[in-house]
Amino acid sequence: MSIRTQTANMKALAELLSQDLGYIFGERESGPNGAKCLFHTKARAFLTGLRKDLGIVGWKIRTNKAGIAVSGEVTLRGLWEIGNGLRVELTQDLAYGNVMFVGPIIGLDDYASGYAVSFTLETLRKADYASLILDLLAFKEDFQDGWTAA
Repeated sequence: MSIRTQTANMKALAELLSQDLGYIFGERESGPNGAKCLFHTKARAFLTGLRKDLGIVGWKIRTNKAGIAVSGEVTLRGLWEIGNGLRVELTQDLAYGNVMFVGPIIGLDDYASGYAVSFTLETLRKADYASLILDLLAFKEDFQDGWTAA
């Protein structure tokens, strides 16, 4: 995807994640035009472009809409090579303001690695896609050298 498209996706995600996506009154969030549904659509598109730009060769993107009082999450699990990959999860954490979590994985079915680094809403608001790519590519070397989440 182009940097322009991904920058627009970052801005749209920042706007959506600054709302309470678990809000259950008024317009139905599970409906086709709800903010929660739009978040999942934009997040999936963003992660699809991100995996291409990171040079990830093996990947899965999973969407979990969860219940009515939460945002759910959209997760990319991607491998640069066997034993070296990352998980990028977009979700709404109202308690701490974190919206993106990145952690190492060794396989596409690795669910035990835990979170390594969290990014706040400010990361998406900046809409600096090129810097985000560079930051995430730095994890490739860290993870390859045996760095694990605390």
